[in-house]
Amino acid sequence: MLGHLRIPHYRGGEKMSGAGNQQERLSQDERFRWFLAGIIEGEGSVSVSIKAHPSARFGYYVDPEFFIYQKADGRKILEMARKFFGTGRIYPKPGNEEVLVFAITCRRSLKEKVVPFLKKYMIYSPRITKYKLFAEIVERMENREHWTPEGLARIVEKAYAMNPDSKGKDRQRDLEEVLSRILRGHTPDAS
Repeated sequence: MLGHLRIPHYRGGEKMSGAGNQQERLSQDERFRWFLAGIIEGEGSVSVSIKAHPSARFGYYVDPEFFIYQKADGRKILEMARKFFGTGRIYPKPGNEEVLVFAITCRRSLKEKVVPFLKKYMIYSPRITKYKLFAEIVERMENREHWTPEGLARIVEKAYAMNPDSKGKDRQRDLEEVLSRILRGHTPDAS
């Protein structure tokens, strides 16, 4: 066991001395949250799929998802994550049965459980911009913005912005094609 995690107090780049040098101790629960943040940083992801569907109001629907991946022998970590979030499911990764996936796809669970966790514990992540966009998309969907063509267009733009280096190349359709179908006969509001 690693024992208690101690975090020294710093002020102005120098370690504080005397009474200010007391060490903080994180609770077991708080240590687990930071451990889970590390697992998410290394083995987790968020994604927002844009799926064409003939029954969708504007031709597409948006599907935000949160995942953690582990090899089969790491199932205990996924079980711990599922217990912590109180939702989600664990299943073999399609095409690679040796890898397990813990997924949360319920939008309400994403909003109430995943997004607050990402906002608090992933603040040091190099992917913080992606997490912020993901949180904004989930919030906009909870506010039913995707029920208007303009709102859906803004959400789609944010989803494409989650991977700016790919410039949409990892998606089946480029952004302009999706937006033109959504906004057919509509003029988007300024956002």
